[in-house]
Amino acid sequence: QGKPSESCLKRKMELDRISNLPSDAIDRILSCLPIKEAVKTSALSSKWRYKTALLTHLVFDNQCFSTQKHITFQNIVDQVLLLHIGPIHSLRFSLIRPLAAAALDRWILHLSRNSIKELILEFWEIDVCYNLPSCLFSCQDLVCLEIRNCLLKPPPTFKGFRSLKSLSIGMVTMAQDVFDNLIVSCPLLERLIVSLCDGFTHLNVDAPNLQYFAFGGSFETVNLENTLNLVEVDIDFCDEDLRWVSHSSSHLVKFLDRLPCIQRLTIQSSFLEVMDTSFTLGNGYLNIFIDSAAFCICCAAVFGCWCLAPKASPTLSISEVSFYNH
Repeated sequence: QGKPSESCLKRKMELDRISNLPSDAIDRILSCLPIKEAVKTSALSSKWRYKTALLTHLVFDNQCFSTQKHITFQNIVDQVLLLHIGPIHSLRFSLIRPLAAAALDRWILHLSRNSIKELILEFWEIDVCYNLPSCLFSCQDLVCLEIRNCLLKPPPTFKGFRSLKSLSIGMVTMAQDVFDNLIVSCPLLERLIVSLCDGFTHLNVDAPNLQYFAFGGSFETVNLENTLNLVEVDIDFCDEDLRWVSHSSSHLVKFLDRLPCIQRLTIQSSFLEVMDTSFTLGNGYLNIFIDSAAFCICCAAVFGCWCLAPKASPTLSISEVSFYNH
């Protein structure tokens, strides 16, 4: 048989437009697929054989669990990481089912040798708390770290994450001194989220580059030091935290009074009670945009609406106040 004609080759190229896309476009498409489906594309042709092995952003979630009993979640992750070529910039584990800690430890050790920049560990099985391995704390190229339902206990040699800019911890257990040292030893930290954590009761935040701070849970005090670059604060209370905002001498009022000059403050709660008043706010979402945080929150019923009264301060300017009652 002779060689295919030029017109035949042209028709094939037109039919396979995806394969002829730029490499970065193909990588983006593969990144949007569940990893289990992305791996299957390696069988399409020799051109696709190593595409998934070169992906820099990986997601392992509940879609990776196979319906075939002989193929386990661990098999899939092991195969992907073993065959991977080049750097892994971002990896996310988001799992509802419990997983063997030894396997997780092995994968994080592999990532610690791979200059990982973004690592998200979300474990939604409430009864199981994953003890983070010491090798995690050697990931000095980390820029973003998000962990949920984990026990955090760094080794004595840990000196902080020198490149970390974003830290999110939810349902994480750690000692008070561990939290304090963790924050102060991340000099580039710009974004911090702390939610429903255990083991420490004081939120002491010393972060000169911090721009966004969000917290929720049962904390006795929240102290901000050296946070002059702070722009936005987000506070989320659950019902058991209402004692924090129950009277005029509350921790909430003290915290707000000591805030640096910020641009946006959001207070969320299913039930929010402030200042010396018997009034309560129903289920809703309170969103406050301000130019300075030198203010008090006062509740007053004015034609059925709630109002915010600023403290006597000529520099205070409230540009927008909105309340959504559900």
